[in-house]
Amino acid sequence: MTFTDTTAPQDRMITDAGERPDEATRLELYRMMVRMRVFEERAYKLFMRGLVKGTSHLGTGMEAIAAGAAVAMRPDDWTFCTYRGHNHTLGRGASMAALLGELMGRANGICGGKGGSMHLTSVEQGAMGSYAIVGAHLPIAAGAAWSAQARGTDQVAVCFFGDGATNIGAFHEALNMSVVWELPVVFVCENNLYMEYTPIGAVTAVPHPAADRAGAYGLEPVLLDGNNVEVTHEHIGRALAKAREGGGPTLIEAETYRHGGHSRADPGKYRPQEEVDSWLARDPIPAYRQHLLDDGVDAATLDQIEADATAEVDDATEQASAAPPPDPSVITTDVWADGGSSWRN
Repeated sequence: MTFTDTTAPQDRMITDAGERPDEATRLELYRMMVRMRVFEERAYKLFMRGLVKGTSHLGTGMEAIAAGAAVAMRPDDWTFCTYRGHNHTLGRGASMAALLGELMGRANGICGGKGGSMHLTSVEQGAMGSYAIVGAHLPIAAGAAWSAQARGTDQVAVCFFGDGATNIGAFHEALNMSVVWELPVVFVCENNLYMEYTPIGAVTAVPHPAADRAGAYGLEPVLLDGNNVEVTHEHIGRALAKAREGGGPTLIEAETYRHGGHSRADPGKYRPQEEVDSWLARDPIPAYRQHLLDDGVDAATLDQIEADATAEVDDATEQASAAPPPDPSVITTDVWADGGSSWRN
């Protein structure tokens, strides 16, 4: 096993892409982020109208990480994400109608209306679940990567988690085993600076909760500007290529910021207004739109992407609103491996 030089990431945050993607890829990155944004804005409105069942955790402001990864991944790769997983699941190709239906507890939902916002899953599209237990999915992602290694495929598991998960034992266990077994897995820490209501810096011994710990597992520290979609696309893409070639895992920390509170029940008043305003000014979507305009992309092209996304979410809302609730008879399905509980009797 070969280990890298693992000096701490200090403050060497990567803020610029080394190699610009072609125009088609840049437009796809923008389209992906815009679709994520309009979806979450609609989910928020539906929640405020009492139509979303349970709570919801929005990733508004964090789209550059999910979009950059989604465009870099192959259809047969796997995504594992947290309860803040709308963007990641949408990025894997899930329909807006199925996702809104799930949030609204309707039969057309991606999990039949039984999982809700915190448990989005679409195995067919490689979206292997949103996990409500902090850090629980990191060892599961490592297990999926092990299965790819054992079967001789070049699939890669990409596991997204928040900064708070870096203080959970499963984070360290999954990293250690992934390095020891050289598994094809990419761990992406979406550091939005807060673990629920507590600043991550108040409870963590190092400034960069993921990148500063990479060296303990023989990994190179990677610290990215998580609001720069080309940076996330490039470096997650590099990690995917490394994993496919047998180079083992990568740990990436992408610094970003959620525009709202932890969940829809949280107004987020514990955050200094100056901090919030500073991050709102760094919103990845208008920033990237301006970047594309500066590159010579026609404004009408970007306007059309935005109009298409709005039309898509409008149609999805109509479909989900018209769908019935799940039939009570499905309550015991999707619980056991055979789809029912009869085998227990």
